[in-house]
Order: sequence, then structure tokens, then C-alpha cells
Amino acid sequence: MALLTWVKETGINLVQINGQRRYGGPPPGWVGDPPPTGSEVFIRKLPQDMYENTLIPLFQSVGKLYEFRLMMTFSGLNRGFAYAKYSNRRSAKVAITALNNFEVQAGCAILVCKSTEKCELSMDGLATSLSRKRLEAMLQEAAEGILSITLYPSPYQKRARLAVVKYSSHRAAAMAKKSLMEGNMRICEEEMRVDWLKPDLKQKLRSTEEKPLAIWVPRGKSPWSSKQVQVPLSPVLCNVLDRLDALCRRQHLGTPLFFTKCVQANPDGWLRFWCQVVIPAYPVPFSGFTWVRQDVRGASGHDKAKDVLALQVLRILGCRLA
Repeated sequence: MALLTWVKETGINLVQINGQRRYGGPPPGWVGDPPPTGSEVFIRKLPQDMYENTLIPLFQSVGKLYEFRLMMTFSGLNRGFAYAKYSNRRSAKVAITALNNFEVQAGCAILVCKSTEKCELSMDGLATSLSRKRLEAMLQEAAEGILSITLYPSPYQKRARLAVVKYSSHRAAAMAKKSLMEGNMRICEEEMRVDWLKPDLKQKLRSTEEKPLAIWVPRGKSPWSSKQVQVPLSPVLCNVLDRLDALCRRQHLGTPLFFTKCVQANPDGWLRFWCQVVIPAYPVPFSGFTWVRQDVRGASGHDKAKDVLALQVLRILGCRLA
């Protein structure tokens, strides 16, 4: 009742969307761009019966609010945490200094800290046949603001893919996460695990992207080792492009198209290539990085990179390479 009275008296507009109730974003009379990153604070340990009629005046007392978001349960109580975004970074710092450990009720101190404003989600367990374009169309139903989608082989599940989805704001990412986790939508009826992109997973995906393929690195040595010797071309690779062409013809997939680019050349002769193969009737392209050693004579680095990628594609498509 107190909240309804306060809303009526102040004329403040509160909008509830996907489990959070929002004021502002932007507030009435706001002119210009949204505040910069670092202007938001995270508030936790809120009493569940405390609402915007108390919280907004409290947080406005230390600076101009651009937005205030209170997380809500379906029963109408708050979930114990909220976000306050100020018009600038300085006001956010003042809010942390003034309101962290502030007692909002007798014996109940709230915690206020800088919001990490996470904008990236990981989605594991996607079907290998799911294309980036189709995934993007489905995710638009959960929330707007998708900036990029990157697909990787899942490091946790066989024959599954993991997507890293970057959003334009923490709010957009949080709304997408909530919608997906609560089962409001499903991606191709797959069992999918959605979480914030954790630093260790991000590093693992990055290192997987850049890891040299063992076929070109003798006994697991790094391509930066000065004692490396050229690895003889495996007999399997001698006709790998022809085998991929033949497999695609048998399965009516079309002719594979290769794209290669040398992105790094080391003094010891090792070359790092980005390479991609597009198979017309396959839903997604195959791409990645590999290291190869430049021959004084014989195949070029580009040809070797194509061989390595073709070998991986054959394995993914289930071709036996004995």
C-alpha cells in the first residue's frame, strides 16, 4: 500500500519485465547517451519487504539515478538484491562509500559494491547442426541487444556445441539468462546449460582456438621451440582433400570451399593460419587456427593448413581415416 501511494504521489513509473521491476533507463528528462561502464552499483542483503518507495529515495540521496532495478519473485517479494545505475562513475563511487553496510532496518545492513556488469553468456549443450544464424533468431525472442555469437565445440559434452553470446548491456544479458533458465523458451528441444561466461572457461576457449594441432608439433612441443624438426607428412594427409571432396559428393553436400589466412610468422619457420571451410549443404562452416611449418620445397603453408582442416572435418563427419 505504501508503495502504491508513493508511486501515485511522485508520478514515478515502474515497469516489471521478466522478474525485475525497473525505474528509468532512461529517467524522465534525460538527454544524451547512457552513462558509461562503471556507473552501476550492485546492492544485496535487502529485506524482502523493502521496495522502491524506500530504496529509490535512499540511493537518489547520493547522486542522480539513471536507472534502478529491483529483482522480484512471482509472489511479489523482492529477491534480496538490486542494481542502481547513476549518471556518472563518481556518483557510483559515492554510493558505495556512503551506503555499503548502511542499516536500512534495525540490525539489517545492506551491502553495496561496484557492479561487474557482465555482458557475456555461455550456452552449452547445443546441437552440432544448429547454425549461428538460427541460434541468433531464437535468442532474439529472449532479449534484444545481441552483439555477437561465437560457436565452439563443447569442452564438456561430446557431439555438442557451446555458444558464447555477447550482449550490449548487462541488463539485456540478465534478461536473456533469466528467460532461458526459467524455461520460457528452448533451443531445438536440447538440454542446454546457461550461465555467465566465467573467466576460466573464456581462457579455455581462447587457448583451444590457438592450440597448435598435434599433427604438426612433434611430441607435444611448443611451436616456439628452437629445437623442433619438420614433421613428415602423414600418409593420411596425402589425399585428404580428395577424400573430403568424395565424401561431400556422396552425401550431396556440395564442393567444399577453403579460406586460409596467415596471421603470424615465427622466425623459426612456423606459421599460424586461420582457416575455414564452407560446405554448401552443411548448416555451419568449420573454422579454427593451426600451426604449420613452411617447407623450403613442396607444399605451401596454405596447402598444409587446408590439409589439417580437411582432416578435422572428415573426422567430424564420421569418416574413418585408418
